[in-house]
Amino acid sequence: MLVISTREFREKQGMYLHKVKNGEDIVLKSRENGSFKIIPVTEDDTLMSKEDFFAKIDRAAQSIEEGKGKTVHSKKELLEFLDSL
Repeated sequence: MLVISTREFREKQGMYLHKVKNGEDIVLKSRENGSFKIIPVTEDDTLMSKEDFFAKIDRAAQSIEEGKGKTVHSKKELLEFLDSL
């Protein structure tokens, strides 16, 4: 793990982002704001605000209440449904 100051990160940002992209763990230390670990965003990550996330859940719940849900009765049926998405 590489621990650097926020000042050093600002000066060599591109180099450090490249290191993170290649698997290096980097922690930024700031006297005023504490420490932060830099990690890359992956395909599995979803970038949305907390408000958007809860709004999406509310819309899904409303769809279920309106009978627009899909019921599956077996693992095979579930896997087939997920493959179709």
